[in-house]
Amino acid sequence: MRLTIPNILSFIRLLLIPVFVVVFYLPVSWSAFGSALIFVIAALTDWLDGFLARKLNQTTRFGAFIDPVADKVMVATALVLVVESYQTIWVTIPAITMIGREIIISALREWMAEIGKRNSVAVSWVGKVKTTAQMAALVLLIWSPAPAMGWEGMSLIVTLGFVALYIATALTYYSMYQYIHAARHDLLDAENH
Repeated sequence: MRLTIPNILSFIRLLLIPVFVVVFYLPVSWSAFGSALIFVIAALTDWLDGFLARKLNQTTRFGAFIDPVADKVMVATALVLVVESYQTIWVTIPAITMIGREIIISALREWMAEIGKRNSVAVSWVGKVKTTAQMAALVLLIWSPAPAMGWEGMSLIVTLGFVALYIATALTYYSMYQYIHAARHDLLDAENH
């Protein structure tokens, strides 16, 4: 394995996960802001490692593996923390949808790679917009913990977080449909089973 700058950034993102969780649970006034900031830093390393890998021509097989793993584990962790914080079906269903979509699409990509057709399920612009909305929702919902007073006590930050969460959820369903639709002929072809 060649240790490149992009791979180091992916490792940093993995190392930030336990720090993110610990800061989230710290019994201090700044824990919400601190954990949101760590999540933002992790999101920036995700963007930066991809940019640098292309710019410095440092793409590696290991990087292609570790980058999405670090990203998905960080996002799944954030979703679990937000679900626990808010404890409402209105957050739980979108979180399950997003985590379920990642599992389904990862399995689909792996299977398509096995039959030599991975490019037919490449990342689309819808997936990128979904990721942006998802990251924005998670930052806002982590930064502003669940209101103690219920729905009436929701701040503007929480409201914007919920709007972004539901935009991300709608795009999650749509992008999942796009991936499955692109692979439908291979999925339904009896000779591939």
